[in-house]
Amino acid sequence: MEKNIILTKIPKGALKSRPITKTVQPKSQLIGTRIPRDFFITKGKGESDITVHAGSYHLALREAGIEMCNIMTYSSILPSIAKRIERPAKLTHGSVMETIMAVSTAEKGKRATAAIIFGWLYNRITGEKHGGLVCEYNGPLSEEEASDQLHQSLNELYTNGYDEEFEMRDITLNSESLLATKKYGTALVSLCFTNYVIPLL
Repeated sequence: MEKNIILTKIPKGALKSRPITKTVQPKSQLIGTRIPRDFFITKGKGESDITVHAGSYHLALREAGIEMCNIMTYSSILPSIAKRIERPAKLTHGSVMETIMAVSTAEKGKRATAAIIFGWLYNRITGEKHGGLVCEYNGPLSEEEASDQLHQSLNELYTNGYDEEFEMRDITLNSESLLATKKYGTALVSLCFTNYVIPLL
């Protein structure tokens, strides 16, 4: 099939060069991933006949003293620079609270137990602190049973990839438990981070 090509005459001066505008990039700094540093440990429990999220969970956060924050959760690793501090006297309403948290909710007549265990890894040769391993428990076991399970879980993590190079010390466990007397009962334990180091690359 033949195509008709239409040629258009361009007026003189239409193709005059325009001044080139140079885009100036603002000064910037390349940064690395944030590394959590200071953290405090808190725990709480709550019950409600209405609901969980805005009921028993919120009341557990309130007893823990972090209900005014927007909660975010991490997986279970502590960097070498992380250190435990006392809970700050004041937390800003509506601020982001990044945590390692264990949460358990049970219905009336059943048990809710939350627990967190963590231990620190130290280089066997240099003694340098490498970081920490954390395990959480959320379920119906008693605090004693949850403690036994968590110690086994932490040891399993340690012996699968860390025990040859590192020694694990300073193991800490925190737990909270309740037998729900209302429709819903929630128990929680949380490691709450308060600040971060940002590497400049």
